[in-house]
Amino acid sequence: METSPVRGMLNVETLREMVAREQIETVLTVFPDLYGRLLGKRITGRFFVDEVLDHAIHACDYLLACDMEMDPVPGYAFTSWAQGYGDFRLVPDLQTLRLATWLDKTALVLCDVYNEEEEVLVEVAPRTILRRQIARAAEKGYVAMGGSELELYVFKDSYEEAARKRYLDLEPLGHYIEDYHILQGTKEEFLIGTIRHHLERSGVPVEFSKGEWGPGQQEINLRYADFLEMADRHAIYKHAAKEIAWQQGCAVTFMSKWDQRYAGSSMHLHASLWDQTGTEPLFPGDEPIGPLHASPLFRWFLGGWMAHLREIFPFYAPYPTSYKRYVAGSFAPTGIAWSYDNRTAGFRIVGHGSSLRLECRAPGADANPYLAFAATLAAGLDGIENRIEPPPAFEGDVYAAQDLPQVPHTLPEAIQELEKSTWARTVFGEAVIDHYLHFFRTEQRKFDAVVTSWERARYFERA
Repeated sequence: METSPVRGMLNVETLREMVAREQIETVLTVFPDLYGRLLGKRITGRFFVDEVLDHAIHACDYLLACDMEMDPVPGYAFTSWAQGYGDFRLVPDLQTLRLATWLDKTALVLCDVYNEEEEVLVEVAPRTILRRQIARAAEKGYVAMGGSELELYVFKDSYEEAARKRYLDLEPLGHYIEDYHILQGTKEEFLIGTIRHHLERSGVPVEFSKGEWGPGQQEINLRYADFLEMADRHAIYKHAAKEIAWQQGCAVTFMSKWDQRYAGSSMHLHASLWDQTGTEPLFPGDEPIGPLHASPLFRWFLGGWMAHLREIFPFYAPYPTSYKRYVAGSFAPTGIAWSYDNRTAGFRIVGHGSSLRLECRAPGADANPYLAFAATLAAGLDGIENRIEPPPAFEGDVYAAQDLPQVPHTLPEAIQELEKSTWARTVFGEAVIDHYLHFFRTEQRKFDAVVTSWERARYFERA
Protein backbone atom coordinates (compact mmCIF):
# COMPACT_ATOMS: atom_id res chain seq x y z
CA MET A 1 0.00 0.00 0.00
CA GLU A 2 1.23 3.50 -0.85
CA THR A 3 2.65 5.26 2.22
CA SER A 4 5.19 7.78 0.88
CA PRO A 5 4.14 11.42 0.40
CA VAL A 6 2.47 12.07 -2.94
CA ARG A 7 4.06 14.76 -5.06
CA GLY A 8 1.87 17.79 -5.55
CA MET A 9 -0.31 17.38 -2.46
CA LEU A 10 -0.57 20.42 -0.21
CA ASN A 11 -1.38 21.09 3.41
CA VAL A 12 -2.99 24.29 4.67
CA GLU A 13 0.23 25.75 6.00
CA THR A 14 2.00 25.29 2.67
CA LEU A 15 -0.98 26.74 0.82
CA ARG A 16 -0.94 29.83 3.03
CA GLU A 17 2.78 30.31 2.35
CA MET A 18 2.33 29.87 -1.42
CA VAL A 19 -0.56 32.33 -1.47
CA ALA A 20 1.49 34.86 0.51
CA ARG A 21 4.38 34.47 -1.97
CA GLU A 22 1.91 34.74 -4.90
CA GLN A 23 2.83 31.24 -6.08
CA ILE A 24 -0.85 30.29 -5.81
CA GLU A 25 -3.42 32.85 -6.94
CA THR A 26 -6.46 30.61 -7.59
CA VAL A 27 -7.98 27.60 -5.82
CA LEU A 28 -10.35 25.49 -7.90
CA THR A 29 -12.98 24.56 -5.32
CA VAL A 30 -14.98 21.76 -6.92
CA PHE A 31 -17.28 18.77 -6.45
CA PRO A 32 -18.34 15.90 -8.74
CA ASP A 33 -21.84 16.14 -10.21
CA LEU A 34 -24.14 13.31 -11.34
CA TYR A 35 -22.00 12.78 -14.43
CA GLY A 36 -18.73 12.80 -12.48
CA ARG A 37 -17.75 16.21 -13.89
CA LEU A 38 -16.01 18.71 -11.64
CA LEU A 39 -18.17 21.78 -10.97
CA GLY A 40 -17.52 24.66 -8.59
CA LYS A 41 -15.82 28.03 -8.38
CA ARG A 42 -12.46 29.63 -8.95
CA ILE A 43 -11.62 31.17 -5.57
CA THR A 44 -8.85 33.73 -5.22
CA GLY A 45 -6.08 32.29 -3.08
CA ARG A 46 -6.31 35.04 -0.47
CA PHE A 47 -10.07 34.69 -0.06
CA PHE A 48 -9.76 30.91 0.16
CA VAL A 49 -7.27 30.95 3.03
CA ASP A 50 -8.92 33.87 4.83
CA GLU A 51 -12.58 32.88 4.50
CA VAL A 52 -13.35 29.56 2.80
CA LEU A 53 -11.10 27.45 5.03
CA ASP A 54 -13.15 28.38 8.09
CA HIS A 55 -16.52 28.30 6.40
CA ALA A 56 -17.62 26.94 3.02
CA ILE A 57 -18.87 28.15 -0.31
CA HIS A 58 -22.39 27.98 -1.66
CA ALA A 59 -23.77 26.66 -4.94
CA CYS A 60 -27.22 26.15 -6.40
CA ASP A 61 -28.67 22.73 -5.62
CA TYR A 62 -29.96 22.37 -9.19
CA LEU A 63 -26.42 21.20 -10.02
CA LEU A 64 -27.43 17.76 -8.71
CA ALA A 65 -30.74 17.82 -10.60
CA CYS A 66 -29.92 18.99 -14.10
CA ASP A 67 -28.73 17.35 -17.28
CA MET A 68 -25.47 17.73 -19.16
CA GLU A 69 -26.75 20.87 -20.90
CA MET A 70 -27.39 22.44 -17.45
CA ASP A 71 -31.12 22.17 -18.08
CA PRO A 72 -33.08 21.89 -14.77
CA VAL A 73 -34.89 18.57 -15.07
CA PRO A 74 -38.39 18.29 -13.56
CA GLY A 75 -39.25 15.26 -11.48
CA TYR A 76 -36.49 15.14 -8.89
CA ALA A 77 -37.66 14.99 -5.27
CA PHE A 78 -34.33 16.47 -4.13
CA THR A 79 -35.01 19.93 -5.57
CA SER A 80 -37.27 21.60 -8.13
CA TRP A 81 -38.77 24.86 -9.35
CA ALA A 82 -41.46 24.41 -6.69
CA GLN A 83 -38.77 24.32 -4.01
CA GLY A 84 -37.04 27.36 -5.48
CA TYR A 85 -33.70 25.76 -6.33
CA GLY A 86 -31.92 26.90 -3.21
CA ASP A 87 -28.29 26.47 -2.14
CA PHE A 88 -26.18 23.73 -0.69
CA ARG A 89 -22.74 24.12 0.88
CA LEU A 90 -19.47 22.92 -0.57
CA VAL A 91 -17.10 22.05 2.28
CA PRO A 92 -13.48 21.52 1.19
CA ASP A 93 -11.99 18.13 2.00
CA LEU A 94 -8.50 19.35 2.81
CA GLN A 95 -7.09 15.85 2.36
CA THR A 96 -7.61 16.46 -1.38
CA LEU A 97 -5.80 19.83 -1.54
CA ARG A 98 -3.23 19.70 -4.32
CA LEU A 99 -1.53 21.68 -7.05
CA ALA A 100 -3.12 21.85 -10.50
CA THR A 101 0.09 22.40 -12.43
CA TRP A 102 -1.50 22.45 -15.89
CA LEU A 103 -3.03 25.79 -14.88
CA ASP A 104 -1.00 28.85 -13.90
CA LYS A 105 -0.55 29.42 -10.14
CA THR A 106 -3.51 27.20 -9.32
CA ALA A 107 -4.42 24.68 -6.62
CA LEU A 108 -7.44 22.36 -6.50
CA VAL A 109 -9.54 20.98 -3.68
CA LEU A 110 -12.49 18.61 -3.81
CA CYS A 111 -15.52 19.31 -1.65
CA ASP A 112 -18.21 17.34 0.07
CA VAL A 113 -21.75 18.58 -0.45
CA TYR A 114 -23.68 19.54 2.69
CA ASN A 115 -27.19 20.72 3.37
CA GLU A 116 -27.38 24.52 3.48
CA GLU A 117 -28.76 24.69 7.04
CA GLU A 118 -27.51 21.51 8.73
CA GLU A 119 -24.27 19.59 9.15
CA VAL A 120 -25.70 16.82 7.03
CA LEU A 121 -24.20 15.46 3.82
CA VAL A 122 -26.48 15.65 0.77
CA GLU A 123 -27.32 11.99 0.31
CA VAL A 124 -27.62 12.03 -3.50
CA ALA A 125 -24.19 13.63 -4.03
CA PRO A 126 -21.84 11.07 -5.62
CA ARG A 127 -19.06 11.62 -3.08
CA THR A 128 -21.54 11.08 -0.23
CA ILE A 129 -22.74 7.82 -1.77
CA LEU A 130 -19.18 6.49 -1.93
CA ARG A 131 -18.34 7.76 1.57
CA ARG A 132 -21.26 5.82 3.05
CA GLN A 133 -20.17 2.53 1.50
CA ILE A 134 -16.60 3.16 2.69
CA ALA A 135 -18.00 3.74 6.20
CA ARG A 136 -19.86 0.41 6.00
CA ALA A 137 -16.60 -1.32 5.12
CA ALA A 138 -14.77 0.46 7.94
CA GLU A 139 -17.34 -0.76 10.47
CA LYS A 140 -16.35 -4.30 9.48
CA GLY A 141 -12.63 -3.52 9.72
CA TYR A 142 -11.97 -3.26 5.97
CA VAL A 143 -10.29 -0.68 3.76
CA ALA A 144 -11.18 -1.00 0.09
CA MET A 145 -8.30 -0.36 -2.29
CA GLY A 146 -8.77 0.06 -6.00
CA GLY A 147 -7.59 1.21 -9.36
CA SER A 148 -9.28 2.26 -12.58
CA GLU A 149 -7.75 1.69 -16.00
CA LEU A 150 -9.17 4.60 -17.94
CA GLU A 151 -9.01 4.74 -21.75
CA LEU A 152 -9.52 7.69 -24.07
CA TYR A 153 -9.34 8.65 -27.73
CA VAL A 154 -7.19 11.54 -28.96
CA PHE A 155 -8.20 13.68 -31.97
CA LYS A 156 -6.41 16.17 -34.19
CA ASP A 157 -9.60 18.22 -34.15
CA SER A 158 -10.04 20.75 -31.36
CA TYR A 159 -13.25 20.70 -29.34
CA GLU A 160 -14.40 23.77 -31.26
CA GLU A 161 -13.59 22.16 -34.64
CA ALA A 162 -15.37 18.96 -33.61
CA ALA A 163 -18.49 20.98 -32.71
CA ARG A 164 -18.39 22.86 -36.03
CA LYS A 165 -18.20 19.50 -37.83
CA ARG A 166 -21.18 18.30 -35.78
CA TYR A 167 -18.87 15.54 -34.50
CA LEU A 168 -18.80 13.88 -37.94
CA ASP A 169 -15.63 12.90 -39.83
CA LEU A 170 -13.40 13.52 -36.83
CA GLU A 171 -9.73 12.64 -37.29
CA PRO A 172 -8.14 10.47 -34.59
CA LEU A 173 -4.48 11.15 -33.97
CA GLY A 174 -3.67 7.65 -35.19
CA HIS A 175 -4.89 5.71 -38.22
CA TYR A 176 -4.21 2.12 -37.19
CA ILE A 177 -4.68 -0.09 -34.12
CA GLU A 178 -1.87 0.92 -31.79
CA ASP A 179 -2.08 -1.54 -28.91
CA TYR A 180 1.28 -1.29 -27.10
CA HIS A 181 2.82 0.50 -30.14
CA ILE A 182 5.72 2.72 -29.11
CA LEU A 183 6.00 4.47 -32.51
CA GLN A 184 2.39 5.64 -32.54
CA GLY A 185 2.67 6.45 -28.85
CA THR A 186 5.56 8.77 -29.69
CA LYS A 187 3.33 10.63 -32.16
CA GLU A 188 0.82 11.18 -29.35
CA GLU A 189 3.36 11.87 -26.63
CA PHE A 190 3.15 15.66 -27.03
CA LEU A 191 -0.31 15.37 -25.44
CA ILE A 192 -0.29 12.11 -23.46
CA GLY A 193 3.16 12.87 -22.03
CA THR A 194 2.01 16.32 -20.99
CA ILE A 195 -1.02 14.81 -19.24
CA ARG A 196 1.22 12.32 -17.41
CA HIS A 197 3.65 15.09 -16.47
CA HIS A 198 0.99 17.31 -14.91
CA LEU A 199 -0.89 14.52 -13.17
CA GLU A 200 2.36 13.37 -11.52
CA ARG A 201 2.97 16.89 -10.25
CA SER A 202 -0.62 17.44 -9.14
CA GLY A 203 -1.09 14.66 -6.60
CA VAL A 204 -2.22 12.03 -9.11
CA PRO A 205 0.59 9.44 -9.35
CA VAL A 206 0.83 7.79 -12.78
CA GLU A 207 2.16 4.31 -13.45
CA PHE A 208 2.27 4.31 -17.25
CA SER A 209 0.51 5.06 -20.51
CA LYS A 210 0.18 2.82 -23.56
CA GLY A 211 -1.43 2.65 -26.94
CA GLU A 212 -4.76 0.85 -26.97
CA TRP A 213 -6.85 -1.20 -29.38
CA GLY A 214 -8.11 1.68 -31.50
CA PRO A 215 -6.61 4.37 -33.73
CA GLY A 216 -5.71 7.31 -31.52
CA GLN A 217 -6.72 5.39 -28.39
CA GLN A 218 -4.56 5.57 -25.27
CA GLU A 219 -4.71 4.32 -21.71
CA ILE A 220 -3.16 6.12 -18.74
CA ASN A 221 -2.94 4.05 -15.57
CA LEU A 222 -2.85 5.70 -12.17
CA ARG A 223 -1.37 4.36 -8.95
CA TYR A 224 -3.96 2.49 -6.89
CA ALA A 225 -5.32 4.00 -3.67
CA ASP A 226 -8.24 3.70 -1.27
CA PHE A 227 -11.59 3.94 -3.06
CA LEU A 228 -12.30 7.60 -2.27
CA GLU A 229 -8.84 8.83 -3.20
CA MET A 230 -8.95 6.67 -6.35
CA ALA A 231 -12.27 8.14 -7.44
CA ASP A 232 -10.88 11.64 -6.80
CA ARG A 233 -7.76 10.88 -8.85
CA HIS A 234 -9.91 9.46 -11.65
CA ALA A 235 -12.13 12.56 -11.78
CA ILE A 236 -9.12 14.90 -11.76
CA TYR A 237 -7.44 12.85 -14.51
CA LYS A 238 -10.47 13.18 -16.79
CA HIS A 239 -10.80 16.89 -16.08
CA ALA A 240 -7.11 17.63 -16.55
CA ALA A 241 -6.87 15.56 -19.74
CA LYS A 242 -9.65 17.58 -21.36
CA GLU A 243 -8.17 20.92 -20.32
CA ILE A 244 -4.67 19.96 -21.45
CA ALA A 245 -6.02 18.70 -24.79
CA TRP A 246 -7.85 22.00 -25.25
CA GLN A 247 -4.64 23.89 -24.46
CA GLN A 248 -2.88 21.88 -27.19
CA GLY A 249 -5.61 22.52 -29.79
CA CYS A 250 -6.70 18.88 -29.69
CA ALA A 251 -9.62 16.97 -28.21
CA VAL A 252 -10.02 13.78 -26.21
CA THR A 253 -13.15 11.79 -25.53
CA PHE A 254 -14.04 9.39 -22.75
CA MET A 255 -17.17 8.16 -24.52
CA SER A 256 -17.32 4.42 -24.00
CA LYS A 257 -18.07 4.03 -27.72
CA TRP A 258 -17.44 7.04 -29.92
CA ASP A 259 -17.62 5.16 -33.26
CA GLN A 260 -19.13 1.76 -33.98
CA ARG A 261 -16.12 0.85 -36.15
CA TYR A 262 -13.62 1.06 -33.33
CA ALA A 263 -12.96 -0.43 -29.90
CA GLY A 264 -14.76 1.10 -26.96
CA SER A 265 -13.06 2.81 -24.04
CA SER A 266 -13.22 1.12 -20.67
CA MET A 267 -12.74 1.85 -17.01
CA HIS A 268 -11.52 -1.57 -15.87
CA LEU A 269 -12.11 -1.45 -12.12
CA HIS A 270 -9.70 -3.25 -9.76
CA ALA A 271 -10.66 -3.95 -6.16
CA SER A 272 -9.17 -5.58 -3.07
CA LEU A 273 -9.80 -5.45 0.67
CA TRP A 274 -7.17 -4.66 3.30
CA ASP A 275 -7.27 -4.56 7.08
CA GLN A 276 -8.30 -1.37 8.88
CA THR A 277 -4.68 -0.20 9.09
CA GLY A 278 -4.32 -0.51 5.34
CA THR A 279 -1.21 -2.66 5.69
CA GLU A 280 -2.46 -6.25 5.45
CA PRO A 281 -4.18 -7.52 2.29
CA LEU A 282 -7.18 -9.72 3.05
CA PHE A 283 -7.67 -11.45 -0.31
CA PRO A 284 -4.65 -13.82 -0.23
CA GLY A 285 -5.31 -17.17 1.44
CA ASP A 286 -4.92 -20.91 1.32
CA GLU A 287 -8.39 -22.04 0.25
CA PRO A 288 -8.63 -23.37 -3.31
CA ILE A 289 -11.00 -21.49 -5.62
CA GLY A 290 -10.83 -22.50 -9.24
CA PRO A 291 -7.23 -22.27 -10.46
CA LEU A 292 -5.92 -20.30 -7.47
CA HIS A 293 -5.85 -20.07 -3.69
CA ALA A 294 -7.44 -17.19 -1.83
CA SER A 295 -9.27 -16.22 1.35
CA PRO A 296 -13.00 -16.67 1.99
CA LEU A 297 -13.34 -12.85 1.85
CA PHE A 298 -12.04 -12.92 -1.70
CA ARG A 299 -14.53 -15.62 -2.68
CA TRP A 300 -17.52 -13.93 -1.08
CA PHE A 301 -16.65 -10.46 -2.37
CA LEU A 302 -16.47 -11.92 -5.88
CA GLY A 303 -19.74 -13.79 -5.31
CA GLY A 304 -21.59 -10.66 -4.21
CA TRP A 305 -20.14 -8.55 -7.00
CA MET A 306 -21.20 -11.06 -9.62
CA ALA A 307 -24.62 -11.64 -8.06
CA HIS A 308 -25.47 -7.93 -8.12
CA LEU A 309 -23.77 -6.95 -11.38
CA ARG A 310 -26.97 -6.57 -13.41
CA GLU A 311 -28.61 -4.51 -10.65
CA ILE A 312 -25.73 -2.03 -10.43
CA PHE A 313 -25.02 -1.92 -14.15
CA PRO A 314 -26.36 1.63 -14.76
CA PHE A 315 -23.62 2.87 -12.44
CA TYR A 316 -21.10 1.29 -14.83
CA ALA A 317 -22.83 2.20 -18.10
CA PRO A 318 -24.96 5.32 -17.54
CA TYR A 319 -25.89 6.37 -21.09
CA PRO A 320 -27.70 4.77 -24.04
CA THR A 321 -24.47 4.86 -26.06
CA SER A 322 -22.59 3.03 -23.29
CA TYR A 323 -24.22 -0.25 -24.26
CA LYS A 324 -22.76 -0.25 -27.77
CA ARG A 325 -19.42 -1.18 -26.22
CA TYR A 326 -20.55 -4.68 -25.15
CA VAL A 327 -19.80 -6.58 -28.35
CA ALA A 328 -18.28 -10.05 -28.71
CA GLY A 329 -14.60 -9.99 -29.57
CA SER A 330 -14.20 -6.40 -28.42
CA PHE A 331 -12.46 -7.05 -25.07
CA ALA A 332 -15.62 -5.71 -23.38
CA PRO A 333 -17.66 -8.33 -21.50
CA THR A 334 -20.88 -9.88 -22.72
CA GLY A 335 -21.25 -12.92 -20.45
CA ILE A 336 -21.08 -12.73 -16.66
CA ALA A 337 -18.28 -15.09 -15.68
CA TRP A 338 -14.99 -15.07 -13.82
CA SER A 339 -11.66 -16.49 -14.79
CA TYR A 340 -7.99 -16.09 -13.97
CA ASP A 341 -6.18 -13.74 -16.37
CA ASN A 342 -8.79 -14.15 -19.12
CA ARG A 343 -9.78 -10.96 -20.92
CA THR A 344 -12.97 -12.46 -22.35
CA ALA A 345 -14.41 -12.70 -18.83
CA GLY A 346 -16.26 -9.82 -17.20
CA PHE A 347 -14.43 -10.63 -13.97
CA ARG A 348 -10.72 -11.23 -14.53
CA ILE A 349 -8.65 -12.27 -11.53
CA VAL A 350 -5.13 -10.87 -11.60
CA GLY A 351 -2.08 -10.79 -9.39
CA HIS A 352 -0.94 -13.08 -6.60
CA GLY A 353 0.04 -12.73 -2.99
CA SER A 354 -0.45 -9.16 -1.76
CA SER A 355 -1.33 -8.01 -5.31
CA LEU A 356 -4.23 -10.48 -5.72
CA ARG A 357 -7.26 -8.50 -6.81
CA LEU A 358 -10.50 -8.59 -8.73
CA GLU A 359 -10.81 -6.78 -12.05
CA CYS A 360 -14.27 -6.02 -13.41
CA ARG A 361 -14.17 -5.17 -17.10
CA ALA A 362 -17.77 -3.93 -17.27
CA PRO A 363 -17.46 -0.20 -16.43
CA GLY A 364 -16.99 2.14 -19.38
CA ALA A 365 -14.82 5.23 -19.49
CA ASP A 366 -17.99 7.34 -19.28
CA ALA A 367 -18.93 6.01 -15.82
CA ASN A 368 -19.02 8.32 -12.81
CA PRO A 369 -16.15 6.86 -10.74
CA TYR A 370 -17.76 7.67 -7.38
CA LEU A 371 -20.89 5.75 -8.27
CA ALA A 372 -18.94 2.88 -9.85
CA PHE A 373 -16.72 2.39 -6.80
CA ALA A 374 -19.69 2.76 -4.42
CA ALA A 375 -21.72 0.13 -6.29
CA THR A 376 -18.72 -2.20 -6.37
CA LEU A 377 -18.12 -1.96 -2.64
CA ALA A 378 -21.81 -2.34 -1.80
CA ALA A 379 -22.05 -5.53 -3.86
CA GLY A 380 -18.84 -6.99 -2.45
CA LEU A 381 -19.81 -6.26 1.14
CA ASP A 382 -23.17 -7.94 0.60
CA GLY A 383 -21.32 -10.99 -0.68
CA ILE A 384 -19.28 -11.09 2.52
CA GLU A 385 -22.27 -10.48 4.81
CA ASN A 386 -24.31 -13.24 3.18
CA ARG A 387 -21.42 -15.49 2.16
CA ILE A 388 -22.47 -15.49 -1.47
CA GLU A 389 -20.54 -18.08 -3.43
CA PRO A 390 -19.40 -17.27 -6.96
CA PRO A 391 -20.11 -19.73 -9.77
CA PRO A 392 -17.30 -22.08 -10.83
CA ALA A 393 -14.39 -20.49 -12.66
CA PHE A 394 -14.85 -20.33 -16.42
CA GLU A 395 -12.23 -21.61 -18.82
CA GLY A 396 -12.08 -20.70 -22.48
CA ASP A 397 -13.78 -18.06 -24.60
CA VAL A 398 -16.64 -16.40 -22.72
CA TYR A 399 -17.89 -14.83 -25.96
CA ALA A 400 -18.54 -18.31 -27.36
CA ALA A 401 -20.40 -19.59 -24.28
CA GLN A 402 -24.13 -20.09 -24.79
CA ASP A 403 -25.42 -20.65 -21.25
CA LEU A 404 -23.98 -17.75 -19.23
CA PRO A 405 -26.02 -14.88 -17.82
CA GLN A 406 -25.50 -11.76 -19.91
CA VAL A 407 -24.78 -8.14 -19.12
CA PRO A 408 -27.72 -5.82 -19.91
CA HIS A 409 -27.92 -4.99 -23.60
CA THR A 410 -29.56 -1.57 -23.24
CA LEU A 411 -29.96 1.18 -20.69
CA PRO A 412 -33.72 0.48 -20.30
CA GLU A 413 -32.89 -3.14 -19.46
CA ALA A 414 -30.34 -2.01 -16.88
CA ILE A 415 -32.77 0.55 -15.43
CA GLN A 416 -35.37 -2.18 -14.99
CA GLU A 417 -32.86 -4.33 -13.09
CA LEU A 418 -31.98 -1.47 -10.74
CA GLU A 419 -35.61 -0.43 -10.29
CA LYS A 420 -36.74 -3.86 -9.09
CA SER A 421 -33.76 -4.38 -6.77
CA THR A 422 -34.88 -4.36 -3.15
CA TRP A 423 -31.25 -4.92 -2.16
CA ALA A 424 -30.14 -1.67 -3.87
CA ARG A 425 -32.87 0.32 -2.15
CA THR A 426 -31.85 -1.11 1.21
CA VAL A 427 -28.14 -0.47 0.84
CA PHE A 428 -28.23 2.92 -0.91
CA GLY A 429 -31.56 4.24 0.34
CA GLU A 430 -34.83 4.92 -1.47
CA ALA A 431 -34.00 8.57 -2.15
CA VAL A 432 -30.68 7.74 -3.81
CA ILE A 433 -32.08 5.01 -6.03
CA ASP A 434 -35.09 7.09 -7.06
CA HIS A 435 -32.83 10.07 -7.82
CA TYR A 436 -30.54 8.07 -10.09
CA LEU A 437 -33.33 6.13 -11.75
CA HIS A 438 -34.73 9.52 -12.77
CA PHE A 439 -31.27 10.55 -13.97
CA PHE A 440 -30.83 7.44 -16.11
CA ARG A 441 -34.38 7.67 -17.48
CA THR A 442 -33.77 11.30 -18.41
CA GLU A 443 -30.71 10.33 -20.43
CA GLN A 444 -32.73 7.66 -22.25
CA ARG A 445 -35.70 9.97 -22.80
CA LYS A 446 -33.56 12.70 -24.32
CA PHE A 447 -31.79 10.16 -26.53
CA ASP A 448 -35.09 8.71 -27.74
CA ALA A 449 -36.39 12.17 -28.72
CA VAL A 450 -33.60 12.94 -31.19
CA VAL A 451 -33.46 12.02 -34.87
CA THR A 452 -29.85 10.98 -35.48
CA SER A 453 -27.64 11.42 -38.53
CA TRP A 454 -27.66 7.61 -38.92
CA GLU A 455 -31.44 7.65 -39.24
CA ARG A 456 -31.37 10.42 -41.81
CA ALA A 457 -28.68 8.67 -43.86
CA ARG A 458 -30.63 5.41 -43.80
CA TYR A 459 -34.21 6.59 -44.25
CA PHE A 460 -34.16 10.06 -45.89
CA GLU A 461 -34.37 8.76 -49.45
CA ARG A 462 -35.29 5.11 -49.11
CA ALA A 463 -37.95 4.97 -46.44
